[in-house]
Amino acid sequence: MALFNFRREAPALDKGQLEAFLRGYSIEVMPRTAEKVEDFRELLPAGTRVYIAHIEGTPIEEMVATAARLRREGYEPMPHFPARIIPDRATLADWITRYRGEADVRQALMLAGGVAKPAGDFHSSMQLLETELFDGFERLHVAGHPEGNRDIDPDGSDRNVIEALRWKQAFSQRTDARMAIATQFCFEAQPVIAWVNRLQAEGIDLPVHIGVAGPGKLQTLLKFAIACGVGPSLGVLQKRAKDVTKLLLPFEPTEFLSDLAAHKAAHPDFGIEAVHFFPLGGIKTNATWAIENGGRAAVPAAQEKDQQ
Repeated sequence: MALFNFRREAPALDKGQLEAFLRGYSIEVMPRTAEKVEDFRELLPAGTRVYIAHIEGTPIEEMVATAARLRREGYEPMPHFPARIIPDRATLADWITRYRGEADVRQALMLAGGVAKPAGDFHSSMQLLETELFDGFERLHVAGHPEGNRDIDPDGSDRNVIEALRWKQAFSQRTDARMAIATQFCFEAQPVIAWVNRLQAEGIDLPVHIGVAGPGKLQTLLKFAIACGVGPSLGVLQKRAKDVTKLLLPFEPTEFLSDLAAHKAAHPDFGIEAVHFFPLGGIKTNATWAIENGGRAAVPAAQEKDQQ
């Protein structure tokens, strides 16, 4: 089975299944990438959840300003809270107060963060949840790693990852917030299906929001895959990069998502609840692909208003 759709071949796809699978998708931005977007209403459906990645060194003022802008334009901001870049409880409380007061933030993504040495008191998303500072949030999402995470399980297993998800599953049962697992971006459907089924077999029924790399150049995907520690998929990308003809062709997630959509249609109880895009080739490029493949539910807010 081909891992990517490079436009060279046009596999038979069920457009209705793909549209249904894309309904309610989310997308990720950073303050510096958001600045390049003149008006999100020209690109995204009204009410879209927009994650705001907090990279180490980004001033909290820029994060909050991005969240406030998204709220003004009719979107649901979900900032990242990377535990290892937060020095102490007071800083965390200050960030939350700013987000709530200036941008009416009601949703958050908890993650350990990609830095090796914690800045202070926190090193895991579980510690953030235990502070109780997120009481009153509507949604609290946590990170997922279908291909494993060597930072958490250096031996290559998933023992620690599964134990952490069991803890978060138990936490979800004692909080009013809706919880979900937002995953790292992936490229192959079958390993994702196996991973989601494994979670359910382990009694972890938090819904999965599957991470998907948006359309972009293969070179761009390689750069981000290396930076993000994507495991098995990295080898696939490196192999393809050796073929100059494929190196020059654009990547699109059409086949990967269509395979998952078909599985979801055949197994309605399958644990993937939504698609989460990493717009590695640019927000506009990603949004354009979603508009072309997502049907009525992917119509941008500005166009929807014009049609009323």
